[in-house]
Order: sequence, then C-alpha cells, then structure tokens
Amino acid sequence: MNIPVITIDGPSASGKGTVAQLVAAKLGFHYLDSGALYRIVALAAQQRNIAWSDALAVTACAKTLDIQFSNDRVFLNDIDVSDGIRTEAIGKGASQVAVHASLRAALLDLQRSFLKAPGLVGDGRDMGTVIFADAPLKIFLTASTETRAQRRYQQLLGKNQPANFEEILQDLTERDARDKGRASAPLAMAEDAILLETDNLTISAAVDAILQHFHHKIYE
Repeated sequence: MNIPVITIDGPSASGKGTVAQLVAAKLGFHYLDSGALYRIVALAAQQRNIAWSDALAVTACAKTLDIQFSNDRVFLNDIDVSDGIRTEAIGKGASQVAVHASLRAALLDLQRSFLKAPGLVGDGRDMGTVIFADAPLKIFLTASTETRAQRRYQQLLGKNQPANFEEILQDLTERDARDKGRASAPLAMAEDAILLETDNLTISAAVDAILQHFHHKIYE
C-alpha cells in the first residue's frame, strides 16, 4: 500500500512539533514525534544512572523499554512520562544521546512502524533524510537561533518555569552544533525538501503552507 508521508525536519525549537501535530490533525493522519523517543531514552538512562555519553549502555537501555503513545500522552513501561520528558534537562539529554549511531539504529524500526494508513506526519531531524527518505513531501522548518530562543523563552514563562534568554540561546547554539556535526544522521535539509522559514510566519500560516504543498504534490 502506498501510504503518504509528510516529513518535517528542523532544528530545536523551530516549531516543527506543533506544526506537525496540526497538519496531522487536519489530514486525519497519524503523528510521529521522533524527538520524544530520544527524550524517553534520556529519561530512562537518567533513572538508571547511565551516563548519556555511554553509547553502549544507553543503547542497551533503549532496547529494554516499552514505549507507548496514547491520546497525546507518552508512556514508558506503563508510566505516564509526558511531562517528565519535556523538561529542559531531558531535552539536553536527548540531544546528547541522539549522537550515538547505535541508538539511532536501534530506534529505526520503531519509528518506521508508525507508518500506517491513512498517512503519517513525522517530525524530527532525520525524517526526510533517513527514516522516510522516499516520502513524497519533505519540509525543512527553521528559523533564526534568536527567534527560536525567544519562542522557547516565552514557552517556559507561559508554563511558569524559570527561564534565562541568554542561557537558552547558548543551549540552542550548542544543540545545533551537536545535531549538525554528529557522524550518524546529522541534521540536514534533504535535497528534495522544501525550505520553510518561520521567523515571520504564524503557526497557522506554516500549517496552511504545508497543506498547500501536500495537496499540490499528491493531488495535482
């Protein structure tokens, strides 16, 4: 069966998760948040006192996990970790474990298992270059580091969490360097992807633009 896939890749805090969820909802498609998988692994490793830099131990840990997504909630070994994986600390951990080629290989089949009718929208950093390299529509969603830092800053304030703009900006800069510089599946725009810069776009405008590209690719 030829099931349509939309991949949305981009750097941290580019808004790809929010946009991808809305696109999936508009189309009635399934949704894959690949970043959540790495956050889950980082959290599990932390709980087991495994260093995020220990590739072998992190990968071995990941292979023992029971991960389930249900009704916008994330479960790790039957425990709801939806909030626990969204902290800034676990976000940093996810970026660190994601550099391990062995872990990325271990999660490959799990990510591809999300491809089910009527379609899938997947967001991450290697959706269009590795996981679903044959996807008919690939989007690379990005914005300047300053814009992304400001968005993250406002997001944290909205959740009544402590936030320092300069620290967030530095963290995003470091994450970008790690994501782009890792040996396995580095963050990169696929050759056949469409670039969508969101510095001056609202979320709804970004969603509409992707839907227009999708209908053009699939139906015209």
